Order: sequence, then structure tokens, then C-alpha cells
Amino acid sequence: MPRNLDLTALRSFVAVADAGGVTRAAGFLNLTQSAVSMQIKRLEETLDLALLDRSARKVTLTAAGEQLLGYARRMLALNDEVFGRLTHDDYEGEIVLGVPHDIVYPAIPQVLQRFAAEFPRMRVTLLSSYTRKLKAQFARGECDVIMTTEDTVEPGGETLVELPLVWVGAPGGQVWKHRPLRLAFEPNCIFRMGVQSALDDAGIPWTMAVESDSSRTIEASVSADLAVHVSLAGAEPRYMERIVHGGLLPDLATSKVNLYVADPAHSPAVAVLADLIRRSYGPQAAAAQAVPASGRPAPEGAPDEGPLKVRRRA
Repeated sequence: MPRNLDLTALRSFVAVADAGGVTRAAGFLNLTQSAVSMQIKRLEETLDLALLDRSARKVTLTAAGEQLLGYARRMLALNDEVFGRLTHDDYEGEIVLGVPHDIVYPAIPQVLQRFAAEFPRMRVTLLSSYTRKLKAQFARGECDVIMTTEDTVEPGGETLVELPLVWVGAPGGQVWKHRPLRLAFEPNCIFRMGVQSALDDAGIPWTMAVESDSSRTIEASVSADLAVHVSLAGAEPRYMERIVHGGLLPDLATSKVNLYVADPAHSPAVAVLADLIRRSYGPQAAAAQAVPASGRPAPEGAPDEGPLKVRRRA
């Protein structure tokens, strides 16, 4: 049957070891000398070991006591950390996190789950909007942490990763072969003008077939094969897939995923949330780069459809 060590007795034991005696330790702990002595005795009885050498004028540790001291320090530190996280005012309240809707997945749900496990008394309010709007809210102090997708990074921000933009469409879709190319974008999408310029430079005619303020409308239209869209590599929306166009659509620019953290932060938990976001982008960046932005060329022998070949799923 497992036995449990008494943390109060361990705290008294560590105090005696640090103070070099029971009397001084009792003063540090604001306990009577007899109370400290009783706790040490109870600890020795639990372990069935002598922890203190009382034969000399100054109390010293036995070999077993020296071995226990390291464990005791770690157990007390962990106990104090848990107690502080769950009860201290610094670890309760609200944090406002702003993230563009197109990079909420795949990283942010796991970040929020891990943060909630570490800070169950903290509430995280997630704002999903455009980069421009999030930066304006951050400047007004309405957000504690924001992520952005930008060509550059402004003072006070840091770049987590730089990823290529990729063409996305419906699984097995064919609309990407049509000319003019049918596009679906929100009016405030930061990628929109760059995509249009890339198509113009490549001499590919295009039309804005779907335009909506709702990201859900854009996703539904693209997944229905009514138009194509672009996404950061590795953050392709659900119900869409990367178009493997074999060079028949222009390669697109890269975009930085940036992080901005309020300074000064109103809670130490803000720094922890920011660090969880930083760490989440290591695996995502590696996965996103596993497939080239332009996909791979269609295999030899693919059915001919005029100047274009049938694309294969990435």
C-alpha cells in the first residue's frame, strides 16, 4: 500500500537543514520548537530512517537526510508552484488573444488547450478578424496578444515563421482550369492585391467571382468548386485542398506570421500564452514546407484537356 509524505513535515525538515538547528527553524516557520521536532519525528517514522544526527551540539543531516533533502526541495517547489498558479490573483482574469481567421488552425486550438490546463482560472477571449483590424485594436490596448499575417514586421513584433502562399480549391475541383480564373476573396483580405498582381504579371485573366465579408461564405464557395482562393502553406482550410497546378498558376509570395505582445503585460500568464504560441509554430512550419508551394507536376500520361492537364491531389 503506497504511503504519502507529509509536505508540512518536509517543509520543517528543509527549514532545519537550512537553519542548522530546530530552534532557528522554528523561528523561521513561526512554529514552536516542539512542533517542529514532532514533525521531524513523524517524517522519520514514516520513512523508518534517521534523518538528523543529534549526537553533536549542532544538528547535521545523516546520509539518508542528505538524500531526502534534494527530493524535498523539488516537492515543495512543485507544491508551491501549483498552489500559486491556482490561487494567486496574477493567475486569474482575462486575456484577449487576436488571431486572423485563416491561421486559427491548426496551432491555436492546441495552444488554448495547453494554456487552460496550466491556468484554469484564466479566461482567454479569442478574437478572429483581419490583420489590419487586430493591429488597430492592439494599438488601443484592447488585445493582450495578437498574431498577424504581414509582408514585414513592425517594431515590437516578432516573426514566428515565414510561409509561402498556395492556391487552394475544392477537393478534385476543376474550376482552377477555367479562364478567366474565378477568385473568391473577402474585401479586406491582405493577400488579395498580391494575388491579383501575380495573375496580371503571368498574363492570366481573372474575375472576382465571389466576394463576401464572411470567411464561411468564401470557404463554402471554394469547397463547392465555384472559385479558388489562397492560403498560407500548412493552414489550408477544411474542405479545401492545395492545388497541384504544375506551374500553370503563378507561384505566390511568402507572408510572415508575426506575434505582438502587450508591454507591459497585465499578467505573467500573458507571457506564458505567447511562449506557447511561439513553440507551436516549429512543427507547423516544418509540415508546411514538406510540399512545395506550387505542388508537383502532373504525372506523365495524365489525360489531356487542351493546354491543361488534370491535377492530382497533393
